Amino acid sequence: MGRVAVLVMEMQRGVVGDLTKFPDLVDACARHDVVTNTARLLQAARSAGIPVIHCTAAFRPDRSGSHTDNCPFIVSLLKDPDHMLEGTAAAEVIPELQDDGDLESRRHHGFSPFTGTSLDMTLRSLGVSAVVATGVSLNLGIPGLALEAVNLGYRVTVVTDAVAGIPEDYARAVLKHTISLLATRATTADLVESWK
Repeated sequence: MGRVAVLVMEMQRGVVGDLTKFPDLVDACARHDVVTNTARLLQAARSAGIPVIHCTAAFRPDRSGSHTDNCPFIVSLLKDPDHMLEGTAAAEVIPELQDDGDLESRRHHGFSPFTGTSLDMTLRSLGVSAVVATGVSLNLGIPGLALEAVNLGYRVTVVTDAVAGIPEDYARAVLKHTISLLATRATTADLVESWK
């Protein structure tokens, strides 16, 4: 299978943590124990020597480096001039998932962790050929991650109980009808057991 890395998508304080503006997404994460399952998965990965990379998003206050008017969702978010600013608490990874040995790949535009970042080069420098995806959301980020990773030649596994999206029926449909075409699906327990 080659070397594996875990990619944690946007599990940030301003997305699913104490500073969120997305309560429905927080509720979806709570219903599926996404934070607990992700923490368990990351602990197992670290113990097995598997790199953990937090794929985060933020904006500069002047919005430099970000496309801000090409997507209705981004236009809506940025009506709040303080949304997810670089260097603020909202852009931080939620504390229960952070470890000093983890890496971070920050992006300033778009919805995929690969475009406009050094993530691909970081993975290749680590000898990674397969990625395990966790986080949010099944609406945009996880499908974008999976599609771009496949396009770049990586094998992808999506952790079904460590991802969330809204509404619930749509998120389950994405896992069944989109993610299944791009990636292997596994549970936290499956991966934790395989990494022992």
